[in-house]
Amino acid sequence: MTRPRALLAMNPRLTGLLFDDDALTRLRRATDIDTGLVLTELDSPRSRDALAGAEILVAGWDAPVVRGRHLPHTSRLRAVVYAGGVAATCLEDPEAFAARGVVAANARAANSGPVAEYALAMILLANKRALPTARAYRTSRTLPDPFAPRPGLGNFRQTVGVVGASTVGRALLALLRPFDLDVLLHDPTLTPEQAEALGARLVPLDELMAGSRVVTLHQPLTPTTRHQIDAGRLALMQDGATLLNTARGAVVDQDALLAEVRTGRIDAVLDVTDPEPPTAGSELWTLDNVVLTPHLAGSQGGELRRIGNAVADEVERFAAGRPFAHPEDLAASAHARVR
Repeated sequence: MTRPRALLAMNPRLTGLLFDDDALTRLRRATDIDTGLVLTELDSPRSRDALAGAEILVAGWDAPVVRGRHLPHTSRLRAVVYAGGVAATCLEDPEAFAARGVVAANARAANSGPVAEYALAMILLANKRALPTARAYRTSRTLPDPFAPRPGLGNFRQTVGVVGASTVGRALLALLRPFDLDVLLHDPTLTPEQAEALGARLVPLDELMAGSRVVTLHQPLTPTTRHQIDAGRLALMQDGATLLNTARGAVVDQDALLAEVRTGRIDAVLDVTDPEPPTAGSELWTLDNVVLTPHLAGSQGGELRRIGNAVADEVERFAAGRPFAHPEDLAASAHARVR
């Protein structure tokens, strides 16, 4: 049986992080691939020739976008496997490829675990007020009064609000189950019964914002969700509550967020911002009630190997004539893009 020809397109530094020797061996066994050739552009004669022969495009972060001028060189392309959340990212016109029968898969599920783990850790720390307490302890160098009343401190029967039953949102909901927490969920695509099956109570977004000690964001960035968390919704949050964002910076109105955290009334844990990183002079860098991390929640270090293995799995499935385990609808992805 002839093996399909595959082609790597991504930041060349990424391939060594994603694929260990076993994953590379699996790619070579399943396909005709030169793992030493990684395309970063599609306009040179060498790149055009390589693209013209490819049946599977194995793409990742910083992959060159297949644009209209490249279409004559993609007549053999049958599949795109993306080492990230959205395969359509590397296609200028995903619908055109979908119309030709090109199928796609992404590694969103493989990347969801680390993001959910980060969110869980930050939720538990936020309810213990661990980070601001650590800062205060470093300054005072004395133990706090253990018998002082601390209403709202701790994780027992606290309320956590999850915005978005995305892949990450669902992974987080599963991780929250063992804890004594009341979990609220907002997602307009779910029924109350579906939310209950995920271990949460479905509520309107405003009710979630007002009722949660920690609000954690996991919605996609779409025209509908851009600045969904605006000044009015931030104002609904309880004094001392925490906003946690591992989704996309632009789902939050950044000016409104800065105005709110500047007062000290709420805390924020931001793994994503808009812009990213914040401007050099932004107060987000200096406010004590804001924790900034540099897009740390997603797969890092050895966690990237999970993505590489997921990509190899999907390539093996396609080469064997089996459907993808984690398919992506290219046409739907095109319509979901922020415009």
